[in-house]
Amino acid sequence: MRPRTRRWLQAAAVLPALALIATAGWLYTPDKPAADLDTLYLRAPTDMRLIDGLHLHVRDTGPRDAPALILLHGFGASLQTWDAWAGRLEAHYRVIRYDLPGFGLTGTDPTGDYTDARGVRVLLALMDQMRIGRATLIGNSLGGKIAWNFALDHPDRVDRLVLISPDGFASPGFEYGKKAELSLVMRLLPYVMPRSMLRQSLLPAYGDPTRLTDATLTRYRDLMLAPGVRRAMLARMQQVMLADPAPLLARIHAPTLLLWGDRDGMIPIANARDYLRAMPDATLVTLPGLGHVPFEEAPDRSLAPVLEFLAPHPA
Repeated sequence: MRPRTRRWLQAAAVLPALALIATAGWLYTPDKPAADLDTLYLRAPTDMRLIDGLHLHVRDTGPRDAPALILLHGFGASLQTWDAWAGRLEAHYRVIRYDLPGFGLTGTDPTGDYTDARGVRVLLALMDQMRIGRATLIGNSLGGKIAWNFALDHPDRVDRLVLISPDGFASPGFEYGKKAELSLVMRLLPYVMPRSMLRQSLLPAYGDPTRLTDATLTRYRDLMLAPGVRRAMLARMQQVMLADPAPLLARIHAPTLLLWGDRDGMIPIANARDYLRAMPDATLVTLPGLGHVPFEEAPDRSLAPVLEFLAPHPA
């Protein structure tokens, strides 16, 4: 190949990246002011709690003397993802949910640590501050992984586990012993977030894409645009390194309900078999036609097996 041809091909190879960068400048999306987001999403100033060095956005509803349920959301979400379930549960349970470090109104963690171990420490500090000795943990995706890690480290503080499409096992694009490789598009996340792009990234979470409403999309986008959140999301991705969780899960003996939509486009239902093989006290309920966030898609239908699971031993 002649040098001139080689140089032309090298230049051509970078043109898509340059075009993407130029487009990013045109679509630049700044963070939203914290005060504006507080007006929309903070119920009361007392919902911001200082927990282990960070200001945690916490919502605590239901009878204070009732059995405690702690709800942990997934990657990119916020405590509002549980609104429908919380409204149904809080008549009989104390329902606690919060924006995980790096998400929502909690925002960035001053430590810069977004590992699962940090998530476990924050949850423990929250339970200690709220004087909750034991609780049932209900976690989705990333929140499910934090929940089972907490049960592993602090079995005396956990009554039961409800894991909804929990993260942990390898799946396409996520390998053991290897950190995530961030594409150029992902690296542009702190600067660019068109509404259409976010919609496309959220659609695989729904078994029926029409159930992703404009209001839900707006909420996700608003809270991802909270100051520093998009950079924190990238930091979390760069800090994750999957290891085979089977030996760890085998040590968890809390009664566990696995809840999985059979149209989950985020974490495949095939991973449910891995959990069942590893966890001696787990039961799987499959939700036909639903995806990664069944509590948003079909709150009543997806909550029914949870209520049945809790009923014999509410706490």
